[in-house]
Amino acid sequence: MANRRVMVGDQEIQIPDFNFRLLPFLGAALALWLFTGVYMVGPDEVGVVRTFGEYTRVAQSGLNYHLPYPIEQVNTPAVTEVKRVEIGFRTLRDGQYRTVEKESLMLTGDENIVDAEMIVQYKIKDPVKYLFRIVQPELTVREAAEASLRTVVGRNKIDETLTTGKFQIQEGTKIQLQLILDKYDSGIHVVAVQLQDVSPPKEVIGAFKDVASAKEDKNRMVNQAEGYRNDVMPKARGAAEAMIRDAEGFKQARIKRSEGDAAKFTTILKEYRKAKSITQKRLYLETMEQVLPNIEKIIIPDKNSGNMLNLLNLNPGKGEQK
Repeated sequence: MANRRVMVGDQEIQIPDFNFRLLPFLGAALALWLFTGVYMVGPDEVGVVRTFGEYTRVAQSGLNYHLPYPIEQVNTPAVTEVKRVEIGFRTLRDGQYRTVEKESLMLTGDENIVDAEMIVQYKIKDPVKYLFRIVQPELTVREAAEASLRTVVGRNKIDETLTTGKFQIQEGTKIQLQLILDKYDSGIHVVAVQLQDVSPPKEVIGAFKDVASAKEDKNRMVNQAEGYRNDVMPKARGAAEAMIRDAEGFKQARIKRSEGDAAKFTTILKEYRKAKSITQKRLYLETMEQVLPNIEKIIIPDKNSGNMLNLLNLNPGKGEQK
């Protein structure tokens, strides 16, 4: 390339001549560089644009443009995708899985060891915070989830952890994990927490099964006793009420009978005062009518008679009397 000489004061300066034949190539290169700023944002994505490394704006789905690198750059995280991390195990490519004991073994509130495996599902709720507030989001979620699960399991006894308390542990872990991620200002929303398996360690699982079987037998016997009580108690209450009603009826009958006897005595007393001898004789005869039919009649002849009969039974159906 030839140089052009130019005098500046007493000095001579050489200036290279510009080759205007390079202009088309430079224009094409510039156009190609500017074209690299065109990018596509998918329907489940959000474009986060950085200018000289600093966040400047968010681009929505569709065709967008940013100034070419290195002036501007764009990240397109999938904000609707539900991501997943595994705690206490890892799924392998062939469908099998392996246990990660350093994550799964933890202490309960009564100082027993359990082996817990869990899946956490989450998605991005704030792409800017997700990209710039935390480093390695998946690792952050895994470690926060493990810490949350250990905290919640440590508040429960082993019986609740292995049986009826699993749902409460899931919900408590989800709440605790969301609190930690919000404290980190991570821009992550926890969708679900699922306990895959909670069991005693392999070394003592047989003893735990025996204890669980004994508790089931105990509960079964208690339920049988409750059923027997529920069957017998209504019958006993019914019998007691029947006896009470019979006693009340007997009481009322005795009261009515006593009132009748008192009224009868009052009537007799009035008649007795009017005619004492007649009333006495009538009462005597009535009494004999009530007494004599219930005894055997024995006739003893007069001592002066010639025929002496020791006993004469007038009721042969009742046997002989001596």
